[in-house]
Amino acid sequence: MLSVAIVGGLHADARRAAVDRLLADVPGSVALHHDLATAVQGTVVRTVRDRTGIVSAGEAPLVNDCACCALREDLVPELERLAEDGLTRLAIVELWDSVEPKAMAEVVAEAMASADLRLTGVITAVDPALVLPYLGNGDDLADAGLAAAATDQRTVADTFARQLEYAPVLALATSEDADDEDRALLAQLHPTARQVPIGDGDLSGRGDGDRESWFERRPAEELGLAGPAGLAPADSEPGRSPLAEAAFGGFDVEAAAAQHPACALLPAEADECGVSTLVWHRRRPFHPERLYAALEDLCCAAARSRGRFWLADRPDTLLHWDAAGGALCVENAGPWLASLPDAAWELVPPVRRAAAALDWHPEHGDCCQHLVFTSPGLDRDGLELLLESCLLTDVEYAAGRTAWKQLPPAFDSLLEV
Repeated sequence: MLSVAIVGGLHADARRAAVDRLLADVPGSVALHHDLATAVQGTVVRTVRDRTGIVSAGEAPLVNDCACCALREDLVPELERLAEDGLTRLAIVELWDSVEPKAMAEVVAEAMASADLRLTGVITAVDPALVLPYLGNGDDLADAGLAAAATDQRTVADTFARQLEYAPVLALATSEDADDEDRALLAQLHPTARQVPIGDGDLSGRGDGDRESWFERRPAEELGLAGPAGLAPADSEPGRSPLAEAAFGGFDVEAAAAQHPACALLPAEADECGVSTLVWHRRRPFHPERLYAALEDLCCAAARSRGRFWLADRPDTLLHWDAAGGALCVENAGPWLASLPDAAWELVPPVRRAAAALDWHPEHGDCCQHLVFTSPGLDRDGLELLLESCLLTDVEYAAGRTAWKQLPPAFDSLLEV
């Protein structure tokens, strides 16, 4: 079975360094890369390389005028070919700059049902010194020359945020420009991620001088090898090739895809090296007009904010808040569980029912405000005052749901109603 590791990230130098390190650390590994920069000419360039250089190159035609569609159509056959050859221990899928790992992880997972493939790692490569500049970059990907399709309307900031927060492993480039604030910001943005260094020095596969690489010096039976393509996740050996360990550490696509805003693992309160994370939780709905008027200030108050919120004029609807680079994305995430009939609860995933039970209110059930703001120099007091001012007043709250629904629907344009 062919092990597949996905390495992505907008920090192109860090991403290439991570891929080069894996090629050096894992004998018998190859990297597949689809360059979408040529998509405007109607093709996508594919290269396959090992630690000695390019092994093969070719072009894949656009599919439905979509570069990412072409990537999907071309990637799986290449992985299947490598699996059938039986000569590759690890296939490293190096994503193009703005391609998000979630989409490709799901493509590989779907292919696993019919092909001899196993997704063993998803890694985002990061230069810690660039985290804040990228989170603050509200430019469209198209303006930066990074759009993956003609219809791509994403921004640099929101794309980077999703790349960073989806991957359970962050490969950190060595950066002389990174300081304690940069590292604290990274840790607070994704506190559950395993951070591993990309490493410096010789990329020949032998690390320090004549020392054998981690995979070469350990017996095949200890690594769980059943032939060249049968590499199982290796047991941990502290201090030895942590990036290679991470590439074989395993990845649960279904668990990663199940991050509904109601049960996503958001960061906790933190304050370190000038970087703060504020977790704001309330049991009263927002007044739609006052919240809408405050959106610009709220989005600019933090480098990153996310969570779920409750609008008075839509009391049964859970809304998803996702902001980076000064821009906000609001999405309808379905009904609050409190608004569902009992019979419908059987259709709700257990993880969401459990999350609701842990935060259940006797009157409002799971309806709440749960927003998390992370940023250097965060004005916590000012932010809390602004958020509080957007809630219903005592008089408005006492009027009840029938009156709430009559409030002006200020968010219709954002929700495309």
